[in-house]
Amino acid sequence: MTRVVVQDGESFDSLLRRFNKKVQGNRVMSEVRRRRFFEKPSVIKKRKKAAKLRKSRRQSYKNRQRNS
Repeated sequence: MTRVVVQDGESFDSLLRRFNKKVQGNRVMSEVRRRRFFEKPSVIKKRKKAAKLRKSRRQSYKNRQRNS
């Protein structure tokens, strides 16, 4: 749960701005977007496998750049 305490004399706009920063920092909105629709377990596995492959390719590319 994200909480923002109102400070003395603080405007609503600055309070809302602080709240939005906290929500984005906690990755709440990305989690909400991800859970918006049901995802089959096979699709979840496929997505995670693709992310793992992208990450390993990125790592190997960085290692090749560093060694060259």
